[in-house]
Amino acid sequence: MKLSVVILNYNVRYFLELCLKSVEAAISNIDAEIIVIDNNSKDSSREMVKQYFPDVIYMQNTENVGFSKANNQAVKVAQGEYVCILNPDTVVSEDTFEKLIEFADTKTNLGIVGCKLIDGIGNFLPESKRNIPIVKAALKKMLGKSNDYYAVQVSKNEIAKVDILVGAFMLLKRSVYNDIEGFDEDYFMYGEDIDISYKAVKKGYVNYYYGDTTVIHYKGESTLKDSSYARRFYGAMQIFYSKHFKKNVFFDTMVWFGVKVAFLLRKPPVKYDKTVGQYVLVSEKLNQELLQNLKKKVELFTDVESIQDNSEIIFDANYLTCKEIIAYLQTLNTNKTLSFKILPKNSRFIIGSDDSINRGEVILF
Repeated sequence: MKLSVVILNYNVRYFLELCLKSVEAAISNIDAEIIVIDNNSKDSSREMVKQYFPDVIYMQNTENVGFSKANNQAVKVAQGEYVCILNPDTVVSEDTFEKLIEFADTKTNLGIVGCKLIDGIGNFLPESKRNIPIVKAALKKMLGKSNDYYAVQVSKNEIAKVDILVGAFMLLKRSVYNDIEGFDEDYFMYGEDIDISYKAVKKGYVNYYYGDTTVIHYKGESTLKDSSYARRFYGAMQIFYSKHFKKNVFFDTMVWFGVKVAFLLRKPPVKYDKTVGQYVLVSEKLNQELLQNLKKKVELFTDVESIQDNSEIIFDANYLTCKEIIAYLQTLNTNKTLSFKILPKNSRFIIGSDDSINRGEVILF
């Protein structure tokens, strides 16, 4: 088997359904399997997977064991030559895995491969490619100066060596995953992607950023950016430095102090209110059930030309491919008055997220 796609789910049933539909389309020409491991979700995720995706391997934890441990559990049963660690709040292009595997097969000493990630309104996510977070760079990033932290020397559409990748999408050989002993389970959530990337580099593997394929990552779904998130994130940074950069008592004290100061000085998230003037359905025909539920005027477009400001655009995945939807998001991103949702193929809901701070919106019909 060539590929195992591992998806850790926690209470994001509708985002998971959208993700799985995109993954199924993307592995249609690959000898592959999908493994969903659930950290004791309280929603209907399990029933949804069993009903709509009977071929998916489903694993259920009886408690939330965290990101690292759950992914390690799933990889133990994986059969693929390659493993892709994938967030449930993502949408992959139909050719994402084919492109990355073709690229990976040409490399020797390959570590981890990441790709270009955008959020739900088309913004590029800079954590797609990062440098090794030496103390100076990380502390500057925590204080709002991030050029040394992110790999700005590599353009977002480039293919290049990059040391640190993001856990929302990581592709690597299963043999490499096992050689670097997977995710460090001292991390419950956050920081484990930095750690595994750095472990690969320290072992002599070469990590790559592949900017020629794009994946949507609806950030903020499994966890919100609140004070608990901030404490856990900065706590993870302390774990990372104690493991990889421990030098002396003075050094450790400075790292601890810097993390605490950055936590106290962090900027609070800003939530933006939106005004929807009209809904635009990009499809070949109107969906009458959706029309009745929205109770607002819905314009039908077969493309995205001449769309008015303050429109919410609904991309019909029965009509468009995921790759086309992702391309539209990036094209329309310059108009900040627009918002976006996706109608998944053969589904009765629309879904999207307008920022990376707050939870997305699901409208059932």
